[in-house]
Amino acid sequence: MALDVERSEVPHTLDEPAPRTLGVLDQGAFWGNLGVSLLGFSGALAVLAPSGVPQLSFLAAVTACVVGTVLGSIMVGIAAIPGARTGAPSMMLLRGLFGTKLSYLPTVLNILQLVGWGTFELLVIAQGAEALFGGGPQWLYVLVAGVLTTALTLRPLGALRLLRRYVSIAVAIAMVYFFVQLLRHPLPDMNTGSWQGFWPGADAALAVAVSWIPVASDYSRHSKSAAGAFTAATLGYSVTQIACYLLGLLGLAMVGGDADKAFDPLLAVPLGVIFFGILVLREVDQSFADIYSTAVSIQNLRPSTDRRLLSLGVGAMTTLLALTLDISQFSNFLLLIGSVFVPMFGVLAVDYFAHGRRRTWDLSQRAPSRWGMLVAWLLGFAVFQLINPGELGWWSKLWTDVQAVLGFTPPTWMSASIASFLTAALAAGVIGAFRRR
Repeated sequence: MALDVERSEVPHTLDEPAPRTLGVLDQGAFWGNLGVSLLGFSGALAVLAPSGVPQLSFLAAVTACVVGTVLGSIMVGIAAIPGARTGAPSMMLLRGLFGTKLSYLPTVLNILQLVGWGTFELLVIAQGAEALFGGGPQWLYVLVAGVLTTALTLRPLGALRLLRRYVSIAVAIAMVYFFVQLLRHPLPDMNTGSWQGFWPGADAALAVAVSWIPVASDYSRHSKSAAGAFTAATLGYSVTQIACYLLGLLGLAMVGGDADKAFDPLLAVPLGVIFFGILVLREVDQSFADIYSTAVSIQNLRPSTDRRLLSLGVGAMTTLLALTLDISQFSNFLLLIGSVFVPMFGVLAVDYFAHGRRRTWDLSQRAPSRWGMLVAWLLGFAVFQLINPGELGWWSKLWTDVQAVLGFTPPTWMSASIASFLTAALAAGVIGAFRRR
């Protein structure tokens, strides 16, 4: 019996084969829960009022949420397919794309962003708990969330099955209840505002979805089929993120667009405290995914290290950071790191699917370096920064200076994510065709 339990869980090292025990419902519940986030209620403001353009109309913002989320979710679903086929986690797959040594660069970047977002999620949970209980010691909320998160990472597949059986149902009931209550209020004017910033708004929703691309195969490697992995990630995530953003837009309309009061409409409805408490508890699966995937990413650098020890260490470090840092000052840095993975996915998609290299990808520790794919990735990343330099001090100034030298002013309709993806994909296609000849 004990042996069967071990075979149904994630192996301790990358030297052992991954069990294929997750069906569509298990994975769909996991991705569906990731699509619901407390950040979505306030983050909807980035879709409604993108930086540098007039505020969108409510109808335009809803459309942007749907378009951006669906495009991003399809990307996540496609990124999950290689893991389901090979049984390898995301960063290990990059050995086949870049070679083992070159894969260490995106692996380190992924570790940095996951630790940062894991820390951020613990603080979000604490803020949600403060709103729920009307205050209280933040350090206690962070500590409880950190301990619970780390405990889940020790038996990750068991955690995913737990989500499907209990948490997903409770979250679905809470979301439906909030929709019913908020829709009892008058809807905002659908056409007051602009469509000018539609693509920047859609890009904001897309960026949240594609932030999960670097970890998709960490979970799909346990899928029973590639089709199931794609379907679960695409449908599970898109449906719930769209619902979360729509609730956020409705709530923001009720508080005059004040993101600091995004939780107020939910807490104000009858029984709102109870259902909001469900969403606060559910937020733990976000931090769980960040911490567990950090441990798995580290294993690309040290494959024989026990992931349980790594999970304990990462969980403790993330909790300590949440107790001592104001992570909000690092949010722009985290968004910058996240932007590197959109063009990387473009390179991976072309090399793995279009070039048919999935049959010959070398995932061993001796995989040779592939500099051409690295160049394609960096070209896509440069395009992203030219279109959206962000707000990170000297880094943003560097790219705005490059814009000035090139005489390039990004049009408001241009999506940095889509443009960088297409650039990287095209470059990978050209480089791959040249090398085959």
